[in-house]
This record gives sequence, C-alpha cells and structure tokens, in this order.
Amino acid sequence: MAKLSNRFWFKLHGLFSLPIWIIFCFVCLTGTISVISHELTWLTNPDSRASNPQQLAEKPKSQLVDIVQKAYPTASISTVMSFESYIANTVIFTDSDKPYAIAYVNQYTGEIQEVIQGLTFKSFMRSLHAWLFFPWQNGYSIGYYLVCFMAFVMLGALVSGLMIYKKFWRSYTQPKLRIHQGKKTFLADLHRLAGVWSMWFLILMSITGLWYLAQAIMWQNDIEIEAHAPVVEVSQLPYGVADTPVRPYSLADAVNIAEQKFPNFKSTYIMLPEHFRDTYKVYGEGDGIFYDQYSYGVTVNPWTGKVESERSPEKMNALQTLSHIANPLHYGNIGGLWTKIIWFIFGALLTGMSITGFLIWGGRTVKAAKDTDNQRSIFSKVPATHLVQQDGK
Repeated sequence: MAKLSNRFWFKLHGLFSLPIWIIFCFVCLTGTISVISHELTWLTNPDSRASNPQQLAEKPKSQLVDIVQKAYPTASISTVMSFESYIANTVIFTDSDKPYAIAYVNQYTGEIQEVIQGLTFKSFMRSLHAWLFFPWQNGYSIGYYLVCFMAFVMLGALVSGLMIYKKFWRSYTQPKLRIHQGKKTFLADLHRLAGVWSMWFLILMSITGLWYLAQAIMWQNDIEIEAHAPVVEVSQLPYGVADTPVRPYSLADAVNIAEQKFPNFKSTYIMLPEHFRDTYKVYGEGDGIFYDQYSYGVTVNPWTGKVESERSPEKMNALQTLSHIANPLHYGNIGGLWTKIIWFIFGALLTGMSITGFLIWGGRTVKAAKDTDNQRSIFSKVPATHLVQQDGK
C-alpha cells in the first residue's frame, strides 16, 4: 500500500509540473530577472546611473521637475519616481513630439542624462513576468490570471514533493549530492536538495501569488482596495483672476507637508495635478520595512494646502495591508540589495528545479515507455500455441 501511495504522489507531482512546465519555468525565470532589473539596468545603461563623485545632497523632486520643464517648455509632466540611491530619478512627461517619455535625471547633479520613449527594462520585465504581455480588456488580462495560477502549481508541487520525500529535514543537517553515481542520481539529489532549502521561498511565492489572484478578481469586479483620491471642490477654484490661474501651493509645499506628517518620510512616487480639480499625490517610504514604496503619503489640495486624504500602515485595513506588503515580499526589496540577492538566488534555484524536475519526469517516462515496448516485443515472439497452453494451466 505504501508503494502505491508513493506512486500516486509521484504521478501527482509530475502532473503539477509537466503540463505547463514551459510557462512555469518562464514565469520563474522572468521573475528572477525582475528582482535585479534595476541593477541590470545600472550595469548595461550608464545613463541610468546616479553618479555622485562630489558627494552632493539629493535635490528636491520639485527642482527636478523644473529642470525638465525648462528643457522641454511645452511638456506636460505627470509623474516623478525615485528608486535606489544609485539609480537616477525618472520624470515622466508628454510633449508634442513625445506621446510618452521618461527622462533619467540625476538627483544629485540635476543633469538630464537620457530621455527614452517606451518601456524601461524594469517595466518590460515586470510586465512580462506579471501578465506575459497579454492585453488588458474589461479590467482583466488572461495572462495575469495564467501567471497567478502558477501559485496553485507551486503549492501542489510542494505538498506532493514532501509526501514523496520522507524525512526531508535531513537535507538541512546531512545534505546529499551524489555527483559520481550517474546523471539520474545527480539530478534527483539536486532536485530534492534545492526543493527542501527553497521551501520557505516556495511558500512565500505561493501566498503572494494567491493574493495577486484575489486582487485580480477584485479589480475585474470593480471592488476597490484603495479609495480614489478626492477631487477639489468647484467652489474652491479661483474665478475671474486669470484664464490660467497659478496654484498657490506648489509641489515643494506638498512634499513638505508629507515630510512633516510622517517621520523618516522619503518621497518615491509623485503625481502632479492633471487638471484644475486634481491634487498633488505624494507617496513614499516610511518606518515600515515590510511595506512598499507607496505605503505612506498624502493628497494635497493645490489651492488651499489642505490634506485631502492620507495613507499610512496604521490606517490601512486588511486588504490594503496585503496590497502594500505583497510586492516587497514577492520581489525581495524589503532590505535593499542584500535581500534582492537572496531572492535572486532562490529564484534561480526555483527555475532550475522546474528544469531538473522535467528531466527526471521525462527520463522516467521514457524508460517506462521503453519497458512497455520491450514487453510487447517479447510477447510478440512467443508462439500462440504456447500462450494457449499457459492459459490452460
């Protein structure tokens, strides 16, 4: 009975991997690359680097906006984003000859180092990993659901693998990797060893993947996780002063309000008003290391200076909390470069496991097929009269 049980779990383990092996491997690979996409950009594109040989202080985001606006007087600037200290800030804008442009602006020197039109490498990899570039329509993407389904594949492979590999904890104290006993033995040991040591990572990726699936379902059904930022009341708008009145509160004022609101606040994502009734949206990082770079922030009325809405971990409900901790846990940027390296290593292990698992499953399947063909060949050579005599006995 135990042998039948092991055979069942092994077949189930293979079923969780084989039918969608290529997709699963591709998702693991693109996710692993996405973890260090900023670092790869830094390595391959010198214009993305925030070089600071003179040890200058970081310039305010409002000053970076002014620099881009001066260089492109007719541009409409929408967003300012900052990332790691060694990556240049990005200022997103549109212009008459640029439907969508991203300027790499060195936050220390104020130099516009490059203007690109289209996706950055990070955006490309994250999109490829998250929804395989399937189109979005009616609030959902088939690719996004397909990628989220990989969470069930990982959970199924983990549970069935543990049922096959009894006493798996021995791999922590007595790791076994036999490299001189043939390819089959080496692959099996490597697969088991990587699986046991990556168990925490598999669980983490599965949980965050299931959250992304729940999030997609809510998006498609118009269930709001985060309330939309309020708009300015019409009564607060100035009339009769000028055709294009100047907002009395600037971006610098809005950032200052956010910095006074939250201790250790660092703005990382800023959206400028798109129209007269829109607000400044200033989001960033604070004291919570497990929260993403949008977890703290305010929306500021540009006409009155009033804080129209506020965001912080202390005021989040359960769904909002999950929404803001999922990405740091999934992509490993909770502790900067060091945690990214750890996530990259285990992502590479997970990608390798999908390959070794396929090779092991494929090898056993081919062997079983050959054994079946050999049996058929043997029976085909036995005289029919002999088979009848055997049946008679």
